[in-house]
Amino acid sequence: MEEIKEATKKIEEKVKLKGKLVWDKYDESRAKEAFSFAEGYKGFLGDAKTEREAVGEILKSAQGVGFCAPSEGEGNNKRIYRLNKDKNIGLATLGERPIEEGLRIIVSHIDSPRLDLKQNPLYEELDMALLRTHYYGGIKKYQWVAQPLALHGVVVKENGEKVRIRIGEEEGEPVFTICDLLPHLSRKVQEEKKLKEAIEGEKLTILAGHLPYPDQGAKERVKLRILEFLHQHYGLVEEDFLSAELELVPASKARDVGFDRAFVASYGQDDRVCAYASLKAMEEVVAPPYTTVTIFMDKEEIGSEGNTGAKSRFLELFLTDILKAAGKDPGDTLVREILFNSKALSADVTAGIDPNYKDVHEAQNNAKIGYGVCLSKFTGAGGKYYSSDASAEYVGEIRELFNRKDITWQMGELGKVDEGGGGTVAKYLAVHGMDIIDCGTPLLGMHSPFEVASKGDIYETFRAYRVFFEGE
Repeated sequence: MEEIKEATKKIEEKVKLKGKLVWDKYDESRAKEAFSFAEGYKGFLGDAKTEREAVGEILKSAQGVGFCAPSEGEGNNKRIYRLNKDKNIGLATLGERPIEEGLRIIVSHIDSPRLDLKQNPLYEELDMALLRTHYYGGIKKYQWVAQPLALHGVVVKENGEKVRIRIGEEEGEPVFTICDLLPHLSRKVQEEKKLKEAIEGEKLTILAGHLPYPDQGAKERVKLRILEFLHQHYGLVEEDFLSAELELVPASKARDVGFDRAFVASYGQDDRVCAYASLKAMEEVVAPPYTTVTIFMDKEEIGSEGNTGAKSRFLELFLTDILKAAGKDPGDTLVREILFNSKALSADVTAGIDPNYKDVHEAQNNAKIGYGVCLSKFTGAGGKYYSSDASAEYVGEIRELFNRKDITWQMGELGKVDEGGGGTVAKYLAVHGMDIIDCGTPLLGMHSPFEVASKGDIYETFRAYRVFFEGE
């Protein structure tokens, strides 16, 4: 009987798929590394709450380790960057192998769901000044009321001067908020409606002021007092709102969660967790075998549209810079050949199984919190619509690499087949013919103002990106 049990144990260990908790694989030293990495990450989250701020932080960090604009490197620098309208950025490190063999690319996005001010936002009602908003990306509107919000962004004045706004993040600064309806009066207006209809988009109005202009004969005195404040402090007039990009984001800071501090909670972890991990991996791998490229994209949350999203030609344009730095003629044929021969990771988060909502997940094929970075062969919705589907060969290649380098990883899908779904930028790179697979951190509360990630999963995401760049 004991021999049968031992034989059964051996065959189970040999053939069964078994995930392993990150913390069971970590010794004390590795756990300290994960916690230390999370501290830098939390700082990044606080400083990079918008896509423009993220680009600024990425650029500052990259310049600190030697990345420069192509024009600054005199053709000799092996680490270059390119900016695109202050909303997305690319980094590249020239590799040892011929560039014609292809690049190793990691692409993430640095925009997150938020509330944007409308172009003519300021109005007065009942002696209060308010700001009208238009939500950006997929949000649950009820999560954005009755909490402190900070105002970030830029205003471009008529003379072309750019004014940067950041109010509500520092101790002692005022914040903004959207007032919710008291429960005593909300039964018919909110509680009897479907959850998604309880808060209307047009009622996501920001409370912005209350003091009236001293002249009691003036019209809209509170609005006028706010305009006076903006003019005195920033030199703005009301028409300047028309050429502004102002965003409301949660005013809270990234925090540790739990008695053991094993989680990070913050706004914007989708997808700045992957952006930060890929940035740090890029900075550490200074002599890669293949030329490495990290692209930080905008507009993913609204379909990767526009001239700063993944549908733009920014990657191709940046590749011409890379070719020039490598001493190559950046002809169209060579650009297409290199992209076709490239291999990539679409660095985006996925949904971790929430103990309270296990019914929308298919546990055997969905990501678990604490079980490492997650590969997703495909995303999309329903019958794999709107998705890039990685080949078995490429999945096998990444699997072998991660196993050989002792990366804690898992395979996952985004919920049950008929529950919904979601997409990433993978399909917009796949059109070039390159191999690409989604690879990112599992989150709880994705798209909420306070998303949660395991510090172990965050660190394994970084380690996975690093070994992908190191190659071979």
